[in-house]
Amino acid sequence: MFGIADYSAFVIAIIVFLLIPGPGNLALITSTGKGGIRGGLAATLGVIAGDQVLMWLAVAGVAALLAAYPAAFHAVQWIGAAYLAWLGFKMLLAKPGDAPVLSMQPRQFFRQTVLITLLNPKAIVFYMAFFPLFVDPKRHLGLLTFAAMALTIAALTFLYGLVMVLLTHFLAERMRANPRVGAWLNRVAGVFLIGFGIKLAISK
Repeated sequence: MFGIADYSAFVIAIIVFLLIPGPGNLALITSTGKGGIRGGLAATLGVIAGDQVLMWLAVAGVAALLAAYPAAFHAVQWIGAAYLAWLGFKMLLAKPGDAPVLSMQPRQFFRQTVLITLLNPKAIVFYMAFFPLFVDPKRHLGLLTFAAMALTIAALTFLYGLVMVLLTHFLAERMRANPRVGAWLNRVAGVFLIGFGIKLAISK
């Protein structure tokens, strides 16, 4: 199909990767808790937009450039780690009644999630290594094959995000009556963001 070898396996692999906990999943949950369904869907679109940029940068060979200039790779890596840690500390130190760390405006949820996604240079290297596994050399259609891959990933990410947003919203409505639960979840999310930032900073 469009030069993709074993399309069903490709779809399954993407679903498995989407289920792995990470900053993107946390952004969806947090955005939904703060901004409802609109905020969660905006964050979902932010993840998709960031992923699409990284995928096409990988196709363009940016991974090779980062490999040739390790300093550039590590600089972006540290910027991403610092950004995640900064968000985490703000959420961890937030008090009841404080302004939310993530704005209630869906437009800002989108921008913040795009930043979280883009500030992970390893994603470029991942896509550079992942795509060739599912490219059929005999039926490869050039950019059309990669476009089909990118569209598939975008569609699956949207469906996954929609399920996550609806589930999170359903649970949030039932916990909204207890402010202590919200404050506790805010701190848990902050700890996870700090952890993701540290992991990104120390990983090689």
